[in-house]
Amino acid sequence: MSRTRVCIIGATGRLGKAILREMNGDDFELVGAIASRDNRNLGMKLESFGLANSGVRLVSPDSLNEAVENADVVISASNPAAEVENIPRVAEVEKRIVIGTTGFTADQYRAIKGAVEGKIPTIISSNFAIGMNFLYKVAELTSSLPPQYQASIVESHHAGKVDSPSGTAYALGEILSKAMGYSTIIHDRHSAGKRKKDELEIFSRRVGGVPGIHEISIAGPYDMIRLEHIAFTRAAFAQGALLAAKWLSKISDPRIYTMGEVLSSPSN
Repeated sequence: MSRTRVCIIGATGRLGKAILREMNGDDFELVGAIASRDNRNLGMKLESFGLANSGVRLVSPDSLNEAVENADVVISASNPAAEVENIPRVAEVEKRIVIGTTGFTADQYRAIKGAVEGKIPTIISSNFAIGMNFLYKVAELTSSLPPQYQASIVESHHAGKVDSPSGTAYALGEILSKAMGYSTIIHDRHSAGKRKKDELEIFSRRVGGVPGIHEISIAGPYDMIRLEHIAFTRAAFAQGALLAAKWLSKISDPRIYTMGEVLSSPSN
């Protein structure tokens, strides 16, 4: 079995490091690693500063073309502003890409989507954890509940997370809104007052080093259902991102795919 050659953008970030730790040498070969322009380890081999057991050198986005040259798939786990700069360049050199960054504004997401759609095979996901993508499917079943049932989402992440609510919470919100007929999202019940029929609640907590907890509470007049996904470590996201990269390496149709399509593929 041939190895999938991978370049990681955001290699020194939380998810980038987790991906490097989870890479299996039998299935993957690291061929490139990119970090921000102000990273103090630029130009050094990853093994020399303990990032990975690899002779690949860490480079800035200025050397992106060289870093991705031999890659079958690029995995990008950076920040929204950097993605707007980097993703069009990846598309220009026609490299498949897995995008794991969240927190895009509407304009940023449109720019990213426009850069890749119809040009390169791409996977964009708010959460690559296999368990979370199963929860997405379960959440769709709320469409069969009677109208007196209501849903709320509570998500918890580490204190350093910038975007709030999380991209995953918004993705769950989109699923529940479609299934249960919500048209408005409320983030602060104190300001909003009594709950209205068309409202979905999404509340956020930022505390400690929590990788990610997402809870859906669904209640009717006499009972409650609680659905929860807990990521123990970022390895959950890294595992899914690598599974996505392996799957995408065999895809040639240049469109945007979902993690759901990856998991429903017979090969997985």
